[in-house]
Amino acid sequence: MSRKYRHPTRRPAVITGASSGIGAETARVLAAAGHPVALGARRTGPLEEIAAAIRAEGGEAVAHALDVTDEESVAGFAAKAVADLGDIEVVVSNAGVVAPGATIEVTSERFGREIDLNLVGAHRIVRAFVPPMVERRRGDIVFVSSDVAVRPRPFMSAYSASKWGLEGMVGALQMELEGTGVRASLIRPGPTWSGMGADWDDEDAAFVLEQWVRFGLARHPHFLKARAHADAIATIVGAPRGVHLSLLDVNPEAPVEDG
Repeated sequence: MSRKYRHPTRRPAVITGASSGIGAETARVLAAAGHPVALGARRTGPLEEIAAAIRAEGGEAVAHALDVTDEESVAGFAAKAVADLGDIEVVVSNAGVVAPGATIEVTSERFGREIDLNLVGAHRIVRAFVPPMVERRRGDIVFVSSDVAVRPRPFMSAYSASKWGLEGMVGALQMELEGTGVRASLIRPGPTWSGMGADWDDEDAAFVLEQWVRFGLARHPHFLKARAHADAIATIVGAPRGVHLSLLDVNPEAPVEDG
């Protein structure tokens, strides 16, 4: 077998935004599949709890503070992950933030903060982890996007813009990495119950959901659980060499209708 298709049995994985929601569930699923995992997020308390629970189940897990808006934090996290687990084979870029608000009312500073975390933060993760993968001629990096990249939501314009930008960046990255043995992939979650938006005011959340319905963006009431996306990510990184699952669009199934 050529070096290009070498596939190690030990595949350490990094998950950003791992303190809740899709990130936390992905850490659990990848650890259960045999990946040593390094969890990163700004909230270290929940990270430590998740890592401890993984270790209690027989997995290998470490947790370190990570702020993807800070280049030094990203570099420090990457160094610690490699020191703890060895060469990183899998990266799940999941850190993100969304806040409600009308485009004409939110400040440009707040708009820019969302873009910085959701889009530029993902680029900082690329810079920290992908060059060594290219040198080794193998690796997986999975970016958690959103269906707002193809169906923008009202009163969430910064989030929509950041995910449109993310998918553009990843599309270019996929072409640039072709032939290197490194697979860049996207998962595009539809409506999901997760930690995202948990800090919203109840009235703001209700208003935004009403607008989804108004514009035909919520055709039925079913939402996915984070585990669905964690399983999809495990499928992407578990694909055999020579197979590239470049995009998985994961949506909740509508309720089955009688008759």
